[in-house]
Amino acid sequence: MNYTPQELMVAAAARQIQDRELVFVGMRLPMLAFQLAKVTHAPRAVSLFENGLLREASAQAMIYTMGDLPNQIGATWATGLIDVMALLQRGAVEVGFLGGAQIDRFGNLNTTWSNAGERKLRLPGSGGACDIACLAKRVVILMNHEPRRFVERVDYITSPGYGSGGAWRREQGLTGGGPSVLITSKAIFTIDSASKEWVLHSVHPRVSLDEIKQSVGWRLQIAPELRETVPPTSEELSRIRAFDPQGFWTRRAV
Repeated sequence: MNYTPQELMVAAAARQIQDRELVFVGMRLPMLAFQLAKVTHAPRAVSLFENGLLREASAQAMIYTMGDLPNQIGATWATGLIDVMALLQRGAVEVGFLGGAQIDRFGNLNTTWSNAGERKLRLPGSGGACDIACLAKRVVILMNHEPRRFVERVDYITSPGYGSGGAWRREQGLTGGGPSVLITSKAIFTIDSASKEWVLHSVHPRVSLDEIKQSVGWRLQIAPELRETVPPTSEELSRIRAFDPQGFWTRRAV
């Protein structure tokens, strides 16, 4: 069955969610990933949104933003930013989803500014991303795979991963676990336990290893047993397409 890279990313992200976990969802593909996890293998997972919503049940209609009415209707808790961030500070959030304009070899994310020739380009900023990066028990990152995004060192650390590697997070006093998985439109990466660098874990179908190497701005570590990413099943695809019938987030031609 044909699928878009974004549909594969949603399926791979959903597999990172375990049952009964409290998940800081965020925007775009993670919203679909959470809904997919709920109807497949994690029915008791709970979603948390930066605008103050906590949901035990999936939304019953398409969600374009976290503030849409289908996301508010039936919410278990409709509160505010301070309350949901307090859950992070208490260590209650098992998984946080993030994205960014730039990422480096140690999982640091930049959404603040980048160099564009002789000038600096202002980006949207942090929102709650820095809090999630610092305090969630583990972080799953979803990004489109482009060479300009995968750099040796980010221009600015908006959301810290593992800083300069090794024991950096512990030395800074960060209580969260840090990035665990990076899911891109071409591959999946995991973190080396010692160096805290990304390790290429799997390559998506129809993508070559050379293509991955050429699109990363550092000398890439490769898992000894490099594999092909498991594509979405027919059931996963049908569910994803029910959640996003027009292909708005998954870029599927309808």
